[in-house]
Amino acid sequence: MRESQISRTTKETDIRVKLKLDGQGAATIHTGIGFFDHMLTALSVHSGISMGVQVNGDLYVDGHHTVEDTGIVLGNALSEALEDKSGIARYGSAYIPMDEALAFCSLDISNRPFLVFQGEFTNAMIGQYETCLTEEFFRAFAFQAGITMHIHMMYGTNDHHKCEAAFKAVAHALKMAIVPLKDGKTLSTKGVL
Repeated sequence: MRESQISRTTKETDIRVKLKLDGQGAATIHTGIGFFDHMLTALSVHSGISMGVQVNGDLYVDGHHTVEDTGIVLGNALSEALEDKSGIARYGSAYIPMDEALAFCSLDISNRPFLVFQGEFTNAMIGQYETCLTEEFFRAFAFQAGITMHIHMMYGTNDHHKCEAAFKAVAHALKMAIVPLKDGKTLSTKGVL
C-alpha cells in the first residue's frame, strides 16, 4: 500500500503526518514557519511523495521543537510506509543546482541510520526559519526513517538557494531509493535490512 498516517503529541508540539509514497507529490504543509513549509513542499513535490503535514508547535520559544519533531514524525511515517523496506532500490544520489548554489545527497534506506551534513550558512535566519535547524531536521528524519544520509551543500552564496538545493537533492535521492524492484527481493547480501 505504501502509505502511512502518524500523529505525535508532546508538551512542545502536536504533529499529524500523512504520506503516500506513490502519490505524485501533492503537498499540504502547515508548520507555522513559512520557509520550512516551502522546503517540505519542495521535498514532497520533487520526491513524488504526497505529504499532508499539520504542525502546532511552541513557536513562542523558537522553531527548534517544530522543525526537529517534524523530522521525527516524517521519518517515522516514511519507515512505516516502507514496512520492512524490502523490494526497493534502496540507494539514491542526486546533485541539484539552484542558481549559484549546488548541493548533493547520497542515501541508503538501510535500517542503519546515520547523517553526514556538510555545509555552512552565512545568515542565522531565512525569514522565520533558523538555518541551523536544517541539520537538525535531516538528522531526526534520517534516524527515524532508518536512512544513512550524506548531504553536502557544496557551494553557493544565497542561503535560500543553498538550503533549497539541499532539500531538493534529498528529495531526488529519495525518489530513486523508494522505487519498487520488479522481483520484490531485498537488495542486500544478508537477505534482510
